[in-house]
Amino acid sequence: MPSGDPTGDPAGDVAHRPRPPRRATVAAVALAALGTTTAAARAEPYAAPAPLPELTAATLQARYAAAGREITLARAAAERLHDGGRVRALTALLAPGRRFLSFDARGAGRAVEVIGDLASAGRVAVVVPGADGALATFDSDKFAGGGGRALYRRAARAAPGARLAVIAWLGYRSPSTLSTAVLTGSRADEGARALGRLLSGVHRVNGRARIALLCHSYGSVVCGKAAPRLGPLPVDEIALYGSPGTTTRDSAALRTTAHVWAGRSRGDWMRYVPNVHLAGVGFGQDPTAPAFGALRFDAGTGPHSAYLEPGSTALRNLTLIALGRDADVTRA
Repeated sequence: MPSGDPTGDPAGDVAHRPRPPRRATVAAVALAALGTTTAAARAEPYAAPAPLPELTAATLQARYAAAGREITLARAAAERLHDGGRVRALTALLAPGRRFLSFDARGAGRAVEVIGDLASAGRVAVVVPGADGALATFDSDKFAGGGGRALYRRAARAAPGARLAVIAWLGYRSPSTLSTAVLTGSRADEGARALGRLLSGVHRVNGRARIALLCHSYGSVVCGKAAPRLGPLPVDEIALYGSPGTTTRDSAALRTTAHVWAGRSRGDWMRYVPNVHLAGVGFGQDPTAPAFGALRFDAGTGPHSAYLEPGSTALRNLTLIALGRDADVTRA
């Protein structure tokens, strides 16, 4: 399940292409899993980040500074390794004005960026990406960083006086689309715990802000698993888009007081994915199905990878959800 506006569909808009034979798909997943295992056996060339202080109002600036140092060190390592793609990606992350709560260069990488003023925001939107998230693609409109900035810019135009901060959260080991990990909730369990820790820290930084979770594709599995644990936190909006399911039968099973939204664009190949949940495989009920009980929003006509694309219907409605302007959201 490709990622946040995130995940790009590796084959383009698959909704308009014939689906591959089942045996070919199984073979591709098996080869991808073998490749993942082989890669994991190789030595990790990037160092683990230094421990960070707990996220609070008092440590916010220290966290920004520490993450910036980690990115600088990782770029130097990438230069020594002649890893040109990683050098380019990390150079972009070090652009003036960019601020990160955490960063880890190991593997595909993790990065948590803050766009806007987290300490004084009235609302905070957290973009939770799905599969294929990586430092190399972080700044694409399809993924957390680029999508988060598109959301922030759209909010600034739609509500100039709104104090919105956006967190682009690549804070878990996002699975590869062509891997067995994307078929189960194991990575989502890990991601849900990490997301809960982030949101607790955000609330310590700014106890006044209301929080919206914008969860794309496999990221909606992460949010579905996190939702029941977020009761004490001021999460009032959860949007599931391009979702394969949440492993729950309906929105009530998420055990949240937040408004639960669901949207799927008409060009999204996710509609071909069977909504099963059996022996740990699959994610159950389609959140856009009437039986799930979510508020349905119009997600437009784009492909699976384009929900946060500038100018899209999906971005407009997700921005309104992030702002808490429920009455202005176009329903499906």
